[in-house]
Amino acid sequence: MAGEGERRRDLASLPKAHLHLHFTGSMSIPTLVDLAERRDMELPTKLVDGVALDVPYNKRGWNRFQHLYDVARAAVRGEHALRTVVRRAAEEDAAEGSRRLELQMDPTSYASSVGGLQEALDIVCDEAAIASAATGVQVGIVVAASRIRHPLDARTLARLAARRAGTGPGEVCAFGLNNNEREGRTEEWSGAFRIARRAGLPGVPHGGELRGARHLAQVVEHLEPSRIGHGVRAVEDPDLLSRIIDRGITFEVCPASNVHLGVFRDVDDVPLTTLLDAGASVALGADDPLLFQSRLTDQYELARSVHRLDDAGLARLARDSIRASFASDDDKRAWLADVDAWLAEELDF
Repeated sequence: MAGEGERRRDLASLPKAHLHLHFTGSMSIPTLVDLAERRDMELPTKLVDGVALDVPYNKRGWNRFQHLYDVARAAVRGEHALRTVVRRAAEEDAAEGSRRLELQMDPTSYASSVGGLQEALDIVCDEAAIASAATGVQVGIVVAASRIRHPLDARTLARLAARRAGTGPGEVCAFGLNNNEREGRTEEWSGAFRIARRAGLPGVPHGGELRGARHLAQVVEHLEPSRIGHGVRAVEDPDLLSRIIDRGITFEVCPASNVHLGVFRDVDDVPLTTLLDAGASVALGADDPLLFQSRLTDQYELARSVHRLDDAGLARLARDSIRASFASDDDKRAWLADVDAWLAEELDF
């Protein structure tokens, strides 16, 4: 644990992987404003002022978030916008020490503005490869289905994702399931995840955030994930938590979003240390910085300042994120060595 007055290393230079970041939500406010102006689109003041979800605990929740996310997504239309989102996400991560970014998107949301699902994914993957070369951050794409659409749509997306499966820059590295956890029956999406797995694509569905441990158990059983988006409610069932850990499933924990969505009242209520003490693999993520106004390094700062992790503990989180990424083994070894070098740095007193 970090001690009072202790000199600490720069978190922005800590090598890490960013495994939980959504496409539209990855934008900064200036990027959103720029894209909206190109469409002559008026944005709500609270969205551009950065206070969209800064509300009392009893007013937080999914519906407020989803409404504002939909408004922001309406600004992302056309090839230029899609490329801009990818490029700037890579640039933001480069400034935060990321070695690998796995950016999650549902092509359905953008297909109509570029001619179809295939075209939307092709543009995003192409720009991911370009941005990787330009920034030094390796950008992979996670294709994610939505719980508010029919499970057959998810199978279409899984087949689309399979055509571009791979671990390198600009390739589709995983298949996910997002949006409101309260929607649908989880087992109905199992077919899509089977299609993805046959193509070598690991599953990274959301679960265990808006709904509790019982629902999370269904996600684990039916979708057979390699990582869980959030998963923090696993602590409500120690047996489930143990099973998830035993299966080697990594938790993508996003502290700021858990608070802004009303899952927990305060950041210190997020069970980060409970997960770590149980032996879980945890990768911190920013989720949707546009609405939560908290980027990747901010999550590490919360782990340091609120959860009292020292630099060794923060390095553990960074290593977990790298190991849980879908990059090549050679890349992982190189990045893990970079983490060791960061931790070995001498501090000036």
